[in-house]
Amino acid sequence: MPGPLLVRNSLAIPEAELSWRFSRSSGPGGQGVNTTDSRVELSFDLQATEALPPPLKARALERLGSRMVDGVITITASEYRSQLRNREAARVRLSRLLEDAVAPPPAKRRSTKPSRRAVQRRLTAKKHRSDIKRLRRTDES
Repeated sequence: MPGPLLVRNSLAIPEAELSWRFSRSSGPGGQGVNTTDSRVELSFDLQATEALPPPLKARALERLGSRMVDGVITITASEYRSQLRNREAARVRLSRLLEDAVAPPPAKRRSTKPSRRAVQRRLTAKKHRSDIKRLRRTDES
């Protein structure tokens, strides 16, 4: 598990740029719950990193602005009883978060208009439905 955090095939965050903190997790755990530090906090200083190229770094900073505190992203994992599994979960979450943040923006939508045949089909269907409803009515005038 130690080593660089792979974000994409061509993009990796060095282990030295990741900061780990461990604490006691809340919730069930039996006798070991009060003695093991299984809760994991993984921090990554996005603002100071040199691992991301400038355009990707700017895109990530813009997209993750609301999740950061002073340019640092923090991921917390405490769903497992084992510190190792929580470390793995935190790494996966950070990797996915960064992958989504540096992804290129979607292609612009090109506006189109319905074909003449599609418009005709729609109007014919509306007319047919209108006729059905008109024939159901009783004339009470």
